[in-house]
Amino acid sequence: MTALQLPLETERVVIRRFTPDDAPDLLSYAGDPAVMAWIPQGPMTVNEMPNYTAVNTSDEAADFMVVHKRARRVIGHISFHPWFAENTWEIGWVFHPAYQRQGLATEAARAVMDHAFGVMHIHRLIATCQPQNPASWRVMEKLGLRREGHFLRCIYRGDDGWWDEYFYALLAEEWEKRGKR
Repeated sequence: MTALQLPLETERVVIRRFTPDDAPDLLSYAGDPAVMAWIPQGPMTVNEMPNYTAVNTSDEAADFMVVHKRARRVIGHISFHPWFAENTWEIGWVFHPAYQRQGLATEAARAVMDHAFGVMHIHRLIATCQPQNPASWRVMEKLGLRREGHFLRCIYRGDDGWWDEYFYALLAEEWEKRGKR
């Protein structure tokens, strides 16, 4: 499914496929309810690791590990997968709290975005988040994505009720005009 040519490398991180050895680092943040508060499926459990491993080590992978070069550990992951519209892909990110607010999510997402437009020649990139998650929508805006919508009570979260969602996007021609930054 993925057309990412991995690994992708930036100044501080490497983006690559998941390996089973990544499980402890992944669970250190993806198992944390506070980190996963804005992710619809919620925190990951040890019992979910075999399925996660099977999917994300296959050609159907949608999550890609972000490895901090200096720390030599997985510090987050980028989700990147086709959306239902032709030549449109969705991107998202989750990072360990110790590596947040350092520009690492923006750096990693920009690497994927530049690859998506520059190498894969996608037409459109989208990203979504909840309005109450400013860290995520600020990354989207730093990447140059444009807020296209605010959907009211569109995601059902059981006991949490209904969530609103922001919808961001960027077209290939917008990416080109911005100088591929």
